[in-house]
Amino acid sequence: MYKYKLTLEYDGTNYSGWQVQKNARSIQGILIKTAENFLETPVGIQGAGRTDAGVHALGQVAHLETAKQIDAERLRFGLNDNLPAGINILHVQQANPRFHARHHAKSRSYLYLIARRRTALAKRYVWWIKDILDVKKMQRALAHFAGFHDFASFADKKMDKDTSTQVNIEAVQLKEFNNIIAIRIVGSHFLWKMVRRIVGVTAEVGRGKLSVSDIEKMLNSYSDKPAKFTAPPSGLFLESVLYEGDKLQEMKPPIWL
Repeated sequence: MYKYKLTLEYDGTNYSGWQVQKNARSIQGILIKTAENFLETPVGIQGAGRTDAGVHALGQVAHLETAKQIDAERLRFGLNDNLPAGINILHVQQANPRFHARHHAKSRSYLYLIARRRTALAKRYVWWIKDILDVKKMQRALAHFAGFHDFASFADKKMDKDTSTQVNIEAVQLKEFNNIIAIRIVGSHFLWKMVRRIVGVTAEVGRGKLSVSDIEKMLNSYSDKPAKFTAPPSGLFLESVLYEGDKLQEMKPPIWL
């Protein structure tokens, strides 16, 4: 068997998420179907992160396993020629047969984009907040999420009960780019809807409707409040997946914003 590491970007607006689901259109499902048609043989594809419905990716990583050997660039061109316009393979390289996109990932970086103004061209890639936001308060709020915490308040109730809610957040950043507020959150792994709830709560602090002490309480004991403030999926991107030896790049919004 041969294994290939794929790095890809996609617009998740019209998809049910990364993972294959019955009677739903998924990124993984489209990739598998496209690869099998192109290679004319069964393939297995596993991703480093399972993005939810409507969530995008700037640097998702997946591995493709197949019995057919092929030049990496030929595979990239062949897949891109047959994939929908909203999915694009950025890079392909032949990988060690033991490589696993998810198990070998050290960190994942998510980027969330908040727009300060109404936009005609980027609506599907941002969360437009009409209210005036206090960015300094938002920065102070985000700082409290860094480190090792129990994020039970920020996880969805439908999550597997056996899954630990303790997560180490390696870094949080907030930067402004013209009318865009970009929030980056880096961690080894994330719980379902966790990033969107962190962003939603942080936005409420920026609006002046929650305080930093409210966030401390949510982290110290369970609260159902974060669920009410879940940010929409449109502004969320899986920015990058880091492996041994990789370094996080400077934060910047997509070039088309």
